[in-house]
Amino acid sequence: MAGPTGHGGSLGAALNNLLRTQVTPRHRLSSYNAKHWHAQLSQLTGTHRGYQALEAAGLDVSVTTLLNWLSDPEYNVRRSYRDLIHTAYENVAIVPADPIPGRFKDGDFEISGWVTTGRDRRQRGRRAAAPLRIDGRSGDWSEIEALWMAGELTDDDFEDHFIDDVIVQDIGEGTDGWTFDGGSYSVELR
Repeated sequence: MAGPTGHGGSLGAALNNLLRTQVTPRHRLSSYNAKHWHAQLSQLTGTHRGYQALEAAGLDVSVTTLLNWLSDPEYNVRRSYRDLIHTAYENVAIVPADPIPGRFKDGDFEISGWVTTGRDRRQRGRRAAAPLRIDGRSGDWSEIEALWMAGELTDDDFEDHFIDDVIVQDIGEGTDGWTFDGGSYSVELR
């Protein structure tokens, strides 16, 4: 039975696309775009989550002070308080990534596209050569997961770590390393 498939120009793009079909990446909420402290504070105090973020950031002022700030955008608020408001705002604006699920890390990956090891270059996933099959359970996903959770997993990083930490762990170095130098890849998760 076929599983989800990721397509992309590079192997890393195909892997990233496949992962994004499985879980939500770290992202910024589009409604959080205020720049001025007053607009940020107004938006934060409009939700329970915003109040919690202000408290977690360490903003500890009286209700009267808070009302004075909210009633006058030109109120002279100390820099340290503006910094706390900004920190709380950013903490609410950024939605953390879902962790990479076990079914992804433990899956069998079938890679179609040009695969080179040493002088052996084949277009995998065609009649002449089956897809390159990789057992994700053999891999070390810690670097990939750390970059994913931080919102910093680029296509190039995903490809590099997938080769070094998953492919090599499963089937070895190959003749002279692994190169995915084709223009388009498909990765199916089984």
